[in-house]
This record gives sequence, structure tokens and C-alpha cells, in this order.
Amino acid sequence: MDRSENTDKPTIEPYDEPTGGWGSVKSLVEKSSQEGLLASTVWATMQRQNKPDGYQCVSCSWAKPADPKPFEYCENGAKATMWEITPKRCDRDFFARHRVSELLEWTDHDLEKQGRLTTPMKYERSLDQYVPIKWEDAFREIGEELNQLDPASVVFYVSGRASLEASHMWQLFARIYGSNNLPDSSNMCHESTSVGLPESIGSPVGTVTLEDFDACDMMFFFGHNTGTNAPRLLHWVQKARKRGAPVITFNPLHERGLMRFKSPQNPLEMISPDAGTKMSSDYYQLKVGGDVAAMTGIAKAIFALDDAAKESGGKRVLDTRFIEEHCHGFDEFEAFVRAADWEQIARCSGVPRDELEHVARTYSKAERVIANYGMGLTQHRHGIENVQMLVNLLLMRGMMGKEGAGISPIRGHSNVQGQRTVGITEKLKLIPVDKFEEFYGFTVPKEDGLDTVKACEGMLDGSVKGFVCLGGNFARAIPDTGRMEEAWRKMRLNVQISTKLNRNHLLTCEKTYILPCLGRLERDTQNGVDQVVSVEDSTACIHASYGKSEPASRELLSEPKIVAELAKATVPGRSTVPWDEWIADYGLVRDAIERAYPVDFCDFNQRMGTPGGFHRDIGACRREWRTETKKANFLTPESFDVDPDIDTTSQDVLKLITVRSNDQFNTTVYGYDDRLRGVKGTRMVILMNVEDMRRLGLTDQDRVDIETYADDGVTRRVEDYRVHEWQLPKGNCAGYYPELNALIPLWHHSRRAHVPAAKSVPVRIIKRAAG
Repeated sequence: MDRSENTDKPTIEPYDEPTGGWGSVKSLVEKSSQEGLLASTVWATMQRQNKPDGYQCVSCSWAKPADPKPFEYCENGAKATMWEITPKRCDRDFFARHRVSELLEWTDHDLEKQGRLTTPMKYERSLDQYVPIKWEDAFREIGEELNQLDPASVVFYVSGRASLEASHMWQLFARIYGSNNLPDSSNMCHESTSVGLPESIGSPVGTVTLEDFDACDMMFFFGHNTGTNAPRLLHWVQKARKRGAPVITFNPLHERGLMRFKSPQNPLEMISPDAGTKMSSDYYQLKVGGDVAAMTGIAKAIFALDDAAKESGGKRVLDTRFIEEHCHGFDEFEAFVRAADWEQIARCSGVPRDELEHVARTYSKAERVIANYGMGLTQHRHGIENVQMLVNLLLMRGMMGKEGAGISPIRGHSNVQGQRTVGITEKLKLIPVDKFEEFYGFTVPKEDGLDTVKACEGMLDGSVKGFVCLGGNFARAIPDTGRMEEAWRKMRLNVQISTKLNRNHLLTCEKTYILPCLGRLERDTQNGVDQVVSVEDSTACIHASYGKSEPASRELLSEPKIVAELAKATVPGRSTVPWDEWIADYGLVRDAIERAYPVDFCDFNQRMGTPGGFHRDIGACRREWRTETKKANFLTPESFDVDPDIDTTSQDVLKLITVRSNDQFNTTVYGYDDRLRGVKGTRMVILMNVEDMRRLGLTDQDRVDIETYADDGVTRRVEDYRVHEWQLPKGNCAGYYPELNALIPLWHHSRRAHVPAAKSVPVRIIKRAAG
């Protein structure tokens, strides 16, 4: 079976419809039918999605309003729910019918489409099959294996879906065992934010809430495909546009969500013949990696406007009082911007000077501005500098710590931000070490652990021997896929706590286990009492989540229960953590979280059911700067070059951007169609600028191979992709994640944050011989 196609004749045609609208409705009806779900089941479940007394969406982490609409979910969120409540089962009979070597030939989509895992399984090498194992035997054997390994050689990964309760327990288990190796999803997407924002404003997360979106009079968007990655945000963008607020977007790709939108929440819009709301007042297709240059141009034009205001005696454009009272490093930043050459700015950004000056004029008239960004900023060699330069733009005009203004990193998975809040990190400085040791009577290892990149390096050099995974599809999310899959199999232990079958389960080691868990939507009953979990959204609000659906199997255990049993089997008597008491009442876990983090989680159990969630204590929201200077810092970039270590001047080298389709969320692929780009039946497509195609002797639908351009002695290549003409800046191309992760060298990452630089990968396109 072709790895990323499901039809004999894939098609790529223009799609001119708005995001949302009837296209979303039709897609959901089709997906429900494909999953074999009854309409009544889907409707009853969806009515509880993102509601104060319901469950929090297992898809993106966008904010949940206090006063939700009847349909408080987006197309991708609904698909994620259908994917979880599917009646299909990947049970012991399935594993008895299929060898692992056979399943390795299946696509990611087809693996997950088998349905929910139901039974704990152990890989039997002599059979090349998974066989059932009793829970108590699995916990005992895993504990024995872990205790034969050096804790420094074991990685404890956690995906962005795990609850705050499970995440806090997970990191305690790892540290009691003796490991700080706690990489997570943030390492692969927003670590540039987690490193960059604290240096700039003293907060690792954004400063805006939904109330700010209702009050803003302008928005920036940099490097985010909102229509696919956080569609519910489009409702707030649409409201801003309808009240006349400019929305200025910078993205190398035209993305439908920030072009046109029809709200499925609005019956009048749905029946209207018009094309929906124009979402971006201005849309600029800058070059890949041109963000710092573009922002420097805007800043340079702001200084010019401020100079003119001073000369004429008009109102200053710079917020000089804010800068003087609250900021550090302004003089160096101003010198850098004033010295920047307009010709270089335009060349590096791909945006002409007059257009950047237009943006500056628009910005200069606004009073309350929110700057939104996604992985188009963070996944670069200089991802931290990208983030900090956007903060600089806001600081120039005092757009931080005031109503309707601030920085808004749009995070990915539903609780990826919250896991950091409760201790999922390899960095000791981010956790209350003394409290953990005092509360639970154990010694936290005193060296930082491994992040994602270092964990992968450890697999390659053989120093990592065990991988214990709380959710996710790590092997597909990481770069350098070919090398990493080969290295993975050389480990001793592979433990996967999962709801669905994925590639990680098929990369078998000496000892490999699948531990199936409850999903967030399902009823979690402990000692006869239904339990509640919690998550944090991307606006730093904490929400309760109530699972009420019937479990997919009676054999399933909850994530907290699995964590507790693993800890009891592995580290008995090595701490005073009351694992059994915590499992009997998750409220006690929340009490423990509040005890460790009293400021953010004051009255946790009492406030967790607050409609709209309760907001964490983010000092920058009230102009309290928790930085070394005790000020908000202007941090000056070194240059405009986002890939300083790779020569991409050769005429046949393009910069590749990896993107997600409309029919996926993160590594989960729901289908082979990308409606918003008009791609149907395939993911093996490379989108190219027409001038680049002509220069390389290519025409639409030609078949090509794609090869990484890097002088490190490693061949990285994907084969038999379809070329398609697309509106992209010259020198840039785009294709789908995670398939194209195989082209990203492990060392090609943010210099300090170690985020894979997936938005600027140097590649060559090689035409295949006819036939």
C-alpha cells in the first residue's frame, strides 16, 4: 500500500470556499459515517465539548469561553472526538491476526483507524506478534526492567493530551526513579517561546485572554495556519474584523482560515450566498525565514513616524513613558533598527518597503494590539530571536500588560502548556526541587535531563536504553525519521501508554509493551467515584474536564492509575507519595499541585469548575516583569539570517516548510484530503512556486524525489512525490508533516531551544525518470 495515498487518481484542484461553512459540515458528516458512528451518539457527545460541565477538547489548546455557544467546537476538534469515540476496536483478536512486520507496511492513518486499543499487550519476538498480558504482570515486568537500567538512560516522554493530574504524577515518578529525562511536545514546537518569552517579559506563556480579544482594535498574525491548527480562534478574529479592526498576516503560504471564513455558529451566514468574512485586511507572503527582517522594517518605519511626530509636535508613536518606566535595552535595539538597510530588509523578507511602511502606519494608529504567532516563528534555527523580535514590536508602543493587547503564542495540543506548569520539564530551574524533596522524602537528580533532541542523540549513540511514553506518537513527531527508527530498535525497553495503535508500537525493542488507557471523554471511576481531571489552555486558564462516555473496554485503566501502578512496581518505598490515596481521589493530586505551586493554583479544587477557567498568575499581564533586569527587555537579533549554518545560495536549493492538512491534527491523520488546499486522495505532494518549477524543468504533476541539502554524510530522501504549482515565494516549497520529517537533520534545530527547524529545511527536488 502506498504510504500516503488512498486512491488511484489523487486530484489537486483550486479551493475557493471559505473556511468553516458547509465544507466543514459536510466533512464531519462524512467522517462520522466512516467511523460508523450514530448521529445521535455524535450529537450527544459534541454537546458536552468545551462546556464548563463537559469535557475539554482533546485537539487544540485554544481557550474555552465562559459562555459557550451550542456548537463550541471546530471541524478538527469534532474529528478528534469522533476518532476517540469510534466503535472500532484494536483488540487481542486484531493482534492475533497480524504480525508486526506486516503492520510496519501500513500507513499511520490505517494503523490508527483500527480503533481503540482494549487490552494490555506484550511483544513476543519469536512470534513477531503482540500477545495479551495481565495488568499486574505488565507492571511487575516493566518495573523489573526499569530497575535493571541506569535511570539516566531512560526517557519519560509525555504528549500534550495528558491531564495536569497525570502529568504531575508522571514527573514525580520519573524523578523518584532517578531521571530528569522528561521531554514533551513543547520541545518540538514552542520551546522557542518557553525560552524566548521569559528573557523578554519574564513569562513563559502568553499574556492575553479571551477578554483581550474582545477588546483589541488590531491583530498581527505571524506563521500560523489558524484555519487548520486552532479554528475556534477564527470566531474572535471574525468579531474583530466586523468591528473594523485590522488583521495583518505574515505567512509564506496563503492559508484559507485567515483569508475567508463563514461561521457554522451563525445560521444567517450559513445560508447567505456571500463568500464569508474577509479575515485579513492585509496578507503578506514573506519569504521563509523573513520574519525578523519584516519586523525590523515595521520597527524602522515606526521610528520614522515617531520622528515626524516629534518634528511636527504631534502625538508620539512610541510609548516613551512605558519604555522609560518598564523597559531595558531600548537604545541598543533602536541603534540596530535605525542602522538596518531598507534594501536588505526587502530582500531578506520578500516584502517591499512601501508595504512594510503601510503596516507601520496601520499599527501606529491602533491602541490595543494583539500579536499572534505559531510554529512559523518558533521552528527555525533562530526561532527564539523571531519570538523576541515580535515582543520588541509590541514593547515599542506599550502593547503589553494592558487590556486588549499583548503577546499570543498559539499552542498546539490540548494540555501541552499545562504540563510545563505542573513539572514536565528536563530543566531543574523550572521545578520546585526543594519542595518535592521535602514533601515526599526523596532526592531529585541534580543534573538537567534530556530534551527531545538530546534524547534522540542518546538513541543514536546508544546511551538511551529505555523509553516510557505517556501518549503521543514520538517516533513520527521527531526529525530524521529513518535514522531514528533504526536506532529506536536497539533500545532495551519500549513502553507505550496509548489509546490508539501507532508507529511507536511497531518499533519493537528487547522488551516492548502496550498499555491501553482511557480517553479524556470516558468515565473514569475509582473506588466507585467518578473522577475529574483538568487542563490548561493556551491563554493560561485552567479548566475542569468531565469524562462521561462509556469506556471503550472494561480492561482500560486511566492514565493516573497506570502511572501510580508503574511507580508502585518500580520505586516502592523510595518516597512518601501516597499513590493509592491519589488514585482514589484525584482531588488529592490537585491539592499536591497547589502545595507545590501555590501562586498559580491557589484554591485549585474550588476554582477548577469556574466557567471559562481560572487564570494563572502571569506577572507580565499587570506589568510585573519577572526577568533578571526586573524590566521588559528589548532583545536585539544578531542578523536577518535564520539559517546561519547552511548555504542555501545554490540555484537548485529550496527552503522547505512542513505543514499540516485540514484532515489531521499533529501526527494524527484523519484522512488523505486537504480540503482547504484542494488536495484530495494524497499527502505525497510538494507545493512549489511556478518560476522555480520552470527553472528546474518541472511541470505540474511531475513525479519527483526530494533530498536534504546538507554536507554531513547522511542521505535523507523521500521518493515519488507529485509536484504541484502553488502560490509561494520563489525559493520556497511546502509539504506535509510528519512524512517529511525524514528530511530534517536532527542537528537542524533552534540553537538554544532545540526545536527542530521544520519551517526552513534546505532541499533539492529531483525529477524522476518517466515510467
